[in-house]
Amino acid sequence: MRGRTLVISAAVLLLAFGVALPGITLTRSAWAQAPARIQIEFWHALRGPLGESLEGIAARYNGSQTRYRVAPTFKGSYPETMVAAIAAFRAGNAPHIVQMFEVGTATMMAAGPAIKPVYQLFKEVGIPFDPTIYLPAVRGYYSDAAGRMVAMPFNSSTPVLWYNRDAFRKAGLDPNAPPKTWAQLRTAAQRIRAANAAPCGFTTAWPTWVQFENFGAIHDIPLATRANGFEGFDAELTINAPLYVRHVQFLMDMLKEGTFKYGGRDAAGDALFPSGECALVTASSALYGRVSREAKFDWGIAFLPYYDDVKGAPKNSIIGGAAFWVMTSPRRTPEEYRGVAEFFRFLSSSEEAAKWHQETGYVPI
Repeated sequence: MRGRTLVISAAVLLLAFGVALPGITLTRSAWAQAPARIQIEFWHALRGPLGESLEGIAARYNGSQTRYRVAPTFKGSYPETMVAAIAAFRAGNAPHIVQMFEVGTATMMAAGPAIKPVYQLFKEVGIPFDPTIYLPAVRGYYSDAAGRMVAMPFNSSTPVLWYNRDAFRKAGLDPNAPPKTWAQLRTAAQRIRAANAAPCGFTTAWPTWVQFENFGAIHDIPLATRANGFEGFDAELTINAPLYVRHVQFLMDMLKEGTFKYGGRDAAGDALFPSGECALVTASSALYGRVSREAKFDWGIAFLPYYDDVKGAPKNSIIGGAAFWVMTSPRRTPEEYRGVAEFFRFLSSSEEAAKWHQETGYVPI
């Protein structure tokens, strides 16, 4: 055994110096280590099926080439991810890419040297990029005053009404006629509870986004002064306006009668619908990824309800979601930035955009 080990060791040394050995077919390349890929750290805030779909994009990109490796990491909720990214930047080790929800857009735009604007990224690395491939409303939201795109739009969604068609049938409701108004929704929730068709009639996810921001949009009333905050940082919320007060009281009355269940902040209420606990939920269109996998019942989607005595209602709802921001770091190299740009070019292809929409329910942008 010792003699065999010595022979193998000698062969390795000779091969290392390029000396040919008769009868041995190993080559220098067989022993050489493959070049390490350039690592691109990518922090995101999507869990469950949405996170799986997002990380699937990174996996497909990694499999499409051999120079870069995108390493996605779930960092918690959107606010938690934002806090983690800020802390990492201050420590000098920010990720290359961070996913930030639209609420954090102003914060990121004001971050100065902490970010590298997308338009600047593509220009520096010499990779062509056409921002006009995005819908104007989406492109404009993530652009500066000069119209230059500063972040990479990615997941955009709009709130909708999800409803359990089986529960509707059990309660004697028409499964093809979801409620259009808040009065109709309340009646549906009452009948569902009376028939015990579901443990809960109605709930909501993302309460501030759905029940205030989008509520104001579809009823054409401002959420804040100063053009809803677009004209200055001195804006003040107007959620004490009569229609907002009326709506909150409406939800409180439903809560007291047992037809509404408060699901919690942000996306906490999402789980109550696919589990079958609540028969109706106002939530993001991106709940599709979870509903399509988890729901064991027939379900449908409809527009957000509205008050039909409000003149001009309903108007359109508005989008939410998140974008990818490029972060800077003292030791970041041009080649790393190029890897970020290549990844962005990959995920913005029509094939990847279509797959993302079909898997998740996020709207095409």
